[in-house]
Amino acid sequence: MGLLTIGAFAKASRLSPKALRLYDDLGLLTPARTDPDTGYRFYAPAQLEQARLVAWLRRLGMPLARIREVCALDAAAAAAAVRVYWAQVEADTAARRELAAFLVDHLSWKEPAMTDLTTPALPLGIRYAALSDAGLVRESNQDTAYAGSRLLAVADGFGPTGAPASAAAVDVLRRLETDQVPAGNLLNVLEDAIERAGHAVHGVTAAPPGTGSRSGSESAPLEAGTTLTAMLFTGSQLALVHIGDSRAYLLRDGELFQITHDHTLVQQMVDEGRLSAAEAASHPQRALLLRALAGGVGGAPELRLRDARAGDRYLLCSDGLSAVVPVGDITRVLVGFAEPEQAVRDLVALANACGGPDNVSCVVAEVHAAA
Repeated sequence: MGLLTIGAFAKASRLSPKALRLYDDLGLLTPARTDPDTGYRFYAPAQLEQARLVAWLRRLGMPLARIREVCALDAAAAAAAVRVYWAQVEADTAARRELAAFLVDHLSWKEPAMTDLTTPALPLGIRYAALSDAGLVRESNQDTAYAGSRLLAVADGFGPTGAPASAAAVDVLRRLETDQVPAGNLLNVLEDAIERAGHAVHGVTAAPPGTGSRSGSESAPLEAGTTLTAMLFTGSQLALVHIGDSRAYLLRDGELFQITHDHTLVQQMVDEGRLSAAEAASHPQRALLLRALAGGVGGAPELRLRDARAGDRYLLCSDGLSAVVPVGDITRVLVGFAEPEQAVRDLVALANACGGPDNVSCVVAEVHAAA
């Protein structure tokens, strides 16, 4: 078969002549021959496969510069590159979805239509405790747990500088204990603090990474960094920030609810219906993070606002607890504890009784009517 005109090639490849001219100018799809007098382009039938690949990648939304890189690879490497690109797209989409959900909730929230001025609301406080333990297998503890009158936080470090990474993130947030936070600016203040925490983590993870990191991502390997789950209490509201696979739970009226979403590859596969929850629990890549505070990469954290309610009990924990202790046992401890100090001791003991395969950190807090 001879050369195809640009019109015939456009029809066969499902690319417009305009697109073909653009790809020629960019060196992405060079014609087999260009008439020196008329500038008319001719294509070889063998170029159809590459043209169709370009068309498919454009439908994925892949930038032209990246398409050029993919087209230069062999089939196996190109498939891997497409897999990496799509994992990144899905992670970015998930972050935007969570932001949209937050904005809907935030913009839908309204002040009560009427306030009974004769019966002022009782001020609320929290009783709290934090405990972190290396577990029974790991040589060192890369977790950091903190509980104060306004801030609750758990960070699970990973990689060769995981311990200083988790400590740096929580240390930045601890400054919020003494900062004055306007009620209507709570989330903005927390978002700024998280940005500073990210810079602090980058500062301790910027050295050339070693091997043996806990987690990573298909889109960008996370060699060292930390998860972070934290709550900032103002007396009437709690602002929640979350990134990674540490968790926050709420115990209300005897029922335990997970109020964070794991930023892991396995959880994404569950969300997409590719894995069941039971399969995810034993999946070999269940600790593979898609988002964390990490040097140079990491993704966006979740930010949410919750109304404080007397009697609510909150648990923040690393996956050293949630990955090994059944939810029913966690609920039993949180329902039955008299004081937060006893609850965190019992939860850590449960994790170690299950083999203690990882560092385990717990923060327990109860909202109560202040005296």
